[in-house]
Amino acid sequence: MGAQEWHPDPEREDGGETAAPQGIVVGVDGSEHGQCALVWAAREAVRRRRPLHIVTAYSVPIFAASGLDGGYATVDDSVIREGAEAIVRQALDKIAGYDIEVSSSVENGDASGVLLDLSESAELLVFGTRGRGGFVGRLLGSVSSALPAHAKCPTVTVPLVCSDRLGETTEDRRVKAEQAKSGHQPVENVVVVGVDGSEQARIAVLEAADQALRLGASLRVVCAVPQYSGSLAWVPAPLDRKALFADIQVTLDAGMAWLRSHYPGLSAESQLRDGSPVEVLVAEGRHVELVVVGTRGRGGFTGMLLGSTSDGVLHHAKGPVMVVPDREDPRLADRARFGPILGAA
Repeated sequence: MGAQEWHPDPEREDGGETAAPQGIVVGVDGSEHGQCALVWAAREAVRRRRPLHIVTAYSVPIFAASGLDGGYATVDDSVIREGAEAIVRQALDKIAGYDIEVSSSVENGDASGVLLDLSESAELLVFGTRGRGGFVGRLLGSVSSALPAHAKCPTVTVPLVCSDRLGETTEDRRVKAEQAKSGHQPVENVVVVGVDGSEQARIAVLEAADQALRLGASLRVVCAVPQYSGSLAWVPAPLDRKALFADIQVTLDAGMAWLRSHYPGLSAESQLRDGSPVEVLVAEGRHVELVVVGTRGRGGFTGMLLGSTSDGVLHHAKGPVMVVPDREDPRLADRARFGPILGAA
């Protein structure tokens, strides 16, 4: 294993500043959800040959004082901090067998803010879908909804329901019942990415292609077309569904030609599906390695940081989900050379 360092809070000891963590950052809180995220992140660090940084965060409660000396009081954080440090030590022990460089930290502050700051330098943020509601203060749960919308790097949310594929166990009765109902299903070595013709989706496709290469997997590009609703302003009216599918297929084929020009050695296919994008992608996530979506696409308001599709997939995911933020990529410049773009003038 690579060098393993533990820096609970370096600034408290010597007043110095530590370098921002590079590579993969995973948030833990001692919960089963956090353990699944930790295992997935460690495996990803091996695949990418990148360092892994483990972090937990806590906040010190502030209470309003009563009586004549009205004011505010804080509690001694030593016990809280010791518990947080124990969680980090447990996480380090769990992944001790992985041949990766590992660092860790215990941060005092709001978990969302801590992880968001770390996303400025990280290559990837990983966390579970829910966690403890105790002292670590929403490290998982609401954070797993907030971070994908604001993070500066891609994020991966790992739901507890896929614990069995990671070799983990759970005592969550709801999850155990769901796993028993679905039975053991082999996981296809496939990365699925949802597209809708938007530039944001093309960014997600590029990230998904990179991930497929790391996994030695094939890529499945899925475009799901829901029934017409007023929110789908890009759908022509009067609606001719057969003609609509034909038009979308042309743009999808052009997009695949563009993708293959940049990834000639990648095994990739496209599927045009009839149905809700959320339902289609959630169903795909049950038996593939990873589902990838952008932060937003067509439909909704441009100011909406997390689109209804990506938000819906996160809330109902049955496997790991990567959300890719907006970014510039020079490979987008030549997309028009390969054929029509959906919604382009």
